[in-house]
Amino acid sequence: MFELIQLTERCYYIQSPAKIGLYRLNESEVCFIDSGNDKDAGRKLRQILEKNGWKLRAIYNTHANADHIGGNRYLQGQTGCRIYAPGIDCAITRHPILEPVFLYGAYPCGDLRHKFLLAQESDAEPLTAETLPEGFEAIPLPGHFFDMVGFRTPDGVMFLADCLSSAETLEKYQIGFIYDVAAYLDTLEKVKGMEARLFVPSHAAPTDDIAPLAQLNIDKVNEIAERIERCCAEPRCFEAILQRLFRDYSLAMSFEQYVLVGSTLRSYLAWLRDAGRLEPVCEDGMLLWKKI
Repeated sequence: MFELIQLTERCYYIQSPAKIGLYRLNESEVCFIDSGNDKDAGRKLRQILEKNGWKLRAIYNTHANADHIGGNRYLQGQTGCRIYAPGIDCAITRHPILEPVFLYGAYPCGDLRHKFLLAQESDAEPLTAETLPEGFEAIPLPGHFFDMVGFRTPDGVMFLADCLSSAETLEKYQIGFIYDVAAYLDTLEKVKGMEARLFVPSHAAPTDDIAPLAQLNIDKVNEIAERIERCCAEPRCFEAILQRLFRDYSLAMSFEQYVLVGSTLRSYLAWLRDAGRLEPVCEDGMLLWKKI
């Protein structure tokens, strides 16, 4: 873990729970793409910098999930680097309590205020074209999280953030976190048509052909949506639908999984409602979902 793996003359990634990109801007300066999930991750990244005699100029965050911004504060304090994050995700990076608040739908209890959902705040600035290194391109990849982006390096490596999962991850967890299902599917279709020297997803192996994995993720989304529709052949409340998904996919319920999968289920319900496939009905003081 935290092994530095070279991809091209100037581009690397660091193997960690969520892959971290590293690009050599010149002989002495580098930038990171994301920073890992906590202070310990930041410390290991600093050790890589010191071992290679590199100075960290900036961190470019793909999005504001805690496992991608958790090392920001430590690295910024140690190196004075600047931090950039896209759109709404910049606000969450500056005020990370917003992530568990959004997931839970209210102020979260202590069970949800931990490093996997709540990073330390850091002094992030808005990501714009002017803040990118020369030759870099930020590619919008919405759907998984608010304003998530990927980064294309000057030598043709495409860092894809969390816009898709490996086949192994899909098999193990089944229901990946999604904020906006329609945008997520649009992003996957866009990724299917991308060309790059190499694709580096945060949670899958690097590859020069991303289309098959993108299609696998599309198929999983459609499978889950169809399962939800079948479940709603008779009107069902949110909790009953969530219970059915956990049973059907043999998922282990915990407070954190309830929040993560529950938030994703609400995203599916909103998408299916907007697509005219489900309708909400109120009966005896309870909101139910019914297939149209």
